[in-house]
Amino acid sequence: MEKDLIKEAYNRMLDGIKMTANSTGNQFPHYADGKTGKWVYSPYGDWTGGYWSGMNWLAAATTKDVLYHNWARKWTELLKKRIESKTVFRGYLFYYGAALGSILLGDQMAKDIAISAAKSLVSQYNAKARLIPLGDEAEEASSVGTTETNIDGVSASPLLLWASWETGDRLLAEAAINHALQHVELCLRSDGSVCQSATFDQSGNVLKRYTHKGYDDESTWARAQAWAMNHYTTAYRWAPQEKKLLDTAIQVSDWWIRHLPDDGVAFWDFDDPAIPDTNRDTSATAIAASALLKLSYLVKDEERSKTYRSIAIKSVHQLILNYLTPTSEEDRRRPGMLLGGCFNKKMDVAVESELIWGDYYLFECLSGLMGDYRPNMF
Repeated sequence: MEKDLIKEAYNRMLDGIKMTANSTGNQFPHYADGKTGKWVYSPYGDWTGGYWSGMNWLAAATTKDVLYHNWARKWTELLKKRIESKTVFRGYLFYYGAALGSILLGDQMAKDIAISAAKSLVSQYNAKARLIPLGDEAEEASSVGTTETNIDGVSASPLLLWASWETGDRLLAEAAINHALQHVELCLRSDGSVCQSATFDQSGNVLKRYTHKGYDDESTWARAQAWAMNHYTTAYRWAPQEKKLLDTAIQVSDWWIRHLPDDGVAFWDFDDPAIPDTNRDTSATAIAASALLKLSYLVKDEERSKTYRSIAIKSVHQLILNYLTPTSEEDRRRPGMLLGGCFNKKMDVAVESELIWGDYYLFECLSGLMGDYRPNMF
């Protein structure tokens, strides 16, 4: 892909970050109307707040501008209220919202917050079931508690593994690896596709598989597949001795590549019978592109590495050309909005919108492709 196109798209998103930061007060942008660009905010970050902090950490690291660093620290400190939340989704909040600041910029405040969150999160670990359940306060799940889980929750593993790396606490790593590998049993189908959610007994055995955001229990919700790609790839980055994590990342990524539409942008669910007359999900596409870029650096097979990188670049190219504002000379919306995100099709919530996590992963891809850091750095 042309470097000028990457740089220009990166600058659009950078302008959008600045505009949002100057208008959002102390709230966290959650998702925005695709037509007006008006944000829906969450006061304490919900499960997505870490992505907003993360965009500012990335901006600070790639521009060396103290303004973005100060913004990143501001919103990361606001996340402290969520350290003790009883939800496995703290993996999202504090890996991107705090650990990233330590990894990219050596920020001590961010490091302390991320390690505190990891230690709190691991207290939810069920040693008999070998995982961290969703928890009673898990956001947006149709069923929560101590016997429910979903692939989204494997986001806990990268945070715990990074914290183990930093502290030397092997119990954090053991819980993280068990948590990730148990979800292979709970959510991964034999063909490499992913079922979003599962109910399990106290020994961790599957009682049922289901979805709360996909088309049906047998379909493959695009974001579930993309989350698996991302979580197992990132977990392997912090636990390179665990080949099963890499094998899983490869398996789910190869499934994605085999089923991705020719234009490189996923539909919201791979099995929606209305395809092609249904919603895309640019956020799932951006998540998957980020995972493939990382994975291209982690696999040893040169041909596989080239394939992963080329597919990632193809998707990023399509997202820039067709979904990133401004989409025309007459477009007066906030620059750098990644349109076409499908938040929750089943509940008809933000099905053609800008989603903060979609923004984050595209911005991450662009920053990596510009050469500001190696995509497998975090």
